[in-house]
Amino acid sequence: MTKPIIGFIGLGLMGGNMVENLQKKDFELVVMDLDKDAVQSVLDRGNARAAASPKELAEACDIVMLCLTTSEVVEKIVYGDDGILAGIKDGSVLVDFGTSIPASTRKIGADLAAKGAGMVDAPLGRTPAHAKDGLLNIMAAGDQKWFDKVKPILDQQGENVFYLGALGAGHTTKLINNFMGMTTVCTMSQAFAVADRAGVDRAQLYDIMSTGPSNSPFMGFCKNYAVDGVSDLGFSLNNANKDLGYFLRMVEDLGTRAEIAEGTSHNLQAAVDAGMGQGNVPEIFDYFRKLEA
Repeated sequence: MTKPIIGFIGLGLMGGNMVENLQKKDFELVVMDLDKDAVQSVLDRGNARAAASPKELAEACDIVMLCLTTSEVVEKIVYGDDGILAGIKDGSVLVDFGTSIPASTRKIGADLAAKGAGMVDAPLGRTPAHAKDGLLNIMAAGDQKWFDKVKPILDQQGENVFYLGALGAGHTTKLINNFMGMTTVCTMSQAFAVADRAGVDRAQLYDIMSTGPSNSPFMGFCKNYAVDGVSDLGFSLNNANKDLGYFLRMVEDLGTRAEIAEGTSHNLQAAVDAGMGQGNVPEIFDYFRKLEA
């Protein structure tokens, strides 16, 4: 069976490694990114070419994949004068690997459907290292026929590919997952900061808490920074802040409130405003340790 031609926009740490994985598996790629060095790295590996616009890329490809930073950027790439919507072919599929607002995802899906194309939202779990080896967790959603079309490719990119149903369910699940994870990191980081203020040894606190039901990989990441000074959770405060904002917008669209998320969002925004946005999320410990009444 002939392999589909894949277009890929967004060659950052995650996207670049996903593309390298696909190249190792002999897929033909058409790529775009504002970082010309990232594009050149893909071209140097072979079996790939660069597109001058999202429209040109969509016209050339059977499957278009996005790994971008925000819903706003996704909408710009889709709806611009030379955007994906202007060039996508009947029967093609757009896959959004980013963390986006579900309402935006469903809107894009409806507009693509009007042109005979499909959409799958497929946000990711795990790290860029997993992406290079095709071992991501992928939370995919969309009409069954479009999911079935891209599933063989997703299987090359993810160790675990979950199908979650109607379009938008993947982004909804990812936002819930990130709300839980980032709230856990903020809570544990503040626990270490309060211990520090109270004169309780942080290492001992970890030893005690980690023997009980509060233990988790996130506790380990928080301990690594708050106790050992090692920042090894590769997810920035800027990204966490963005995702919590998206979660709150989604909750508002559902006609409810998430007061715990509001608190987490307040903490993350405060840390970003303090100039810590480029740091990894457990580094919010430093913000909490200096916080005054």
